[in-house]
Amino acid sequence: MKYRNLGSSGLRVSEIGFGAWGIGGVTKGATSYGPVDDAESKKALRLAYDNGITLYDTAGVYGYGHSEELIGETFKDVRKDIVIATKVGFSDHNEPQNFSSQNIRHSLEESLRRLKTEYIDLYQLHSPVIEVVREEKNIIETLKSLKKEGKILAFGVSVRKPADSLIAVNELGFESVQVNFNMIDQRIVENGFMEIALEKNIGVVARTPLCFGFLTGKYSGAKFDPRDHRSSWPVEQIATWARAPELFAHINKGKDRNLAQLALQFCLAYKVVSAVIPGMISQSDVVENLKASSLTPLTSTELKEIERIYNHNEFFVKPKAK
Repeated sequence: MKYRNLGSSGLRVSEIGFGAWGIGGVTKGATSYGPVDDAESKKALRLAYDNGITLYDTAGVYGYGHSEELIGETFKDVRKDIVIATKVGFSDHNEPQNFSSQNIRHSLEESLRRLKTEYIDLYQLHSPVIEVVREEKNIIETLKSLKKEGKILAFGVSVRKPADSLIAVNELGFESVQVNFNMIDQRIVENGFMEIALEKNIGVVARTPLCFGFLTGKYSGAKFDPRDHRSSWPVEQIATWARAPELFAHINKGKDRNLAQLALQFCLAYKVVSAVIPGMISQSDVVENLKASSLTPLTSTELKEIERIYNHNEFFVKPKAK
């Protein structure tokens, strides 16, 4: 496993992190990845740790705290060896967000309890309306106060959309920004975010590096559990993303890597990316994702081919006019 700095935050993280939404299990409506097995989740977490993964990204709303509980229980004996990144803002996926100072502090205390720890390494605002964060100065001030108090070591934001990432790095002083980034979603490269983050030494955490699993090539014609958030997506969008892997398959010809590893290596080719956080719910997920860190980096020719494919295809289905 290789390690990278999280910008200028002082945190050092494994370049492959553990995305822990899935292990939280079922939540109300189509807001999870469906049912999971806690015993397998704990084995996956421990396997990740035993193989050098130090970054674990979770949120209070994942499984209504269950994801945090699993991480806390699994790592209570090695707390100082890992980096816990959690989020605040949602108590329920179907309820309004709350970024009041009181709720930020209350949510932090609840996360600390579930995670069995006295501090959070990286505390992130969870998909806020970025204009609200810009206007309500108390939000950032509360995060700064928590850092001074030693309750958190660094603070960041997980943004909703690419445009939000620019406000986050240019105006709000976050130490890290979590963004959607993968071979078929390169909008944060196109809008200049990556270049600015590199220049300002702001940590970048790439979520959805496998595009919700579609870049593994395992979801062609898939039917999702009704509790899985992907089940509520437009059929056309699912079909478009399910077809995407075949466009990149030739890049792996003669290489000892699969599509998932290609996708992770693509993200890691950007030196501004501190870590990728593919979702993992099983030991097999961990084994597959770990390998990406030990493989020979992608060549400039391979990266140019990925860029060419991206530029010559439309991977986002526009809503049909009514």
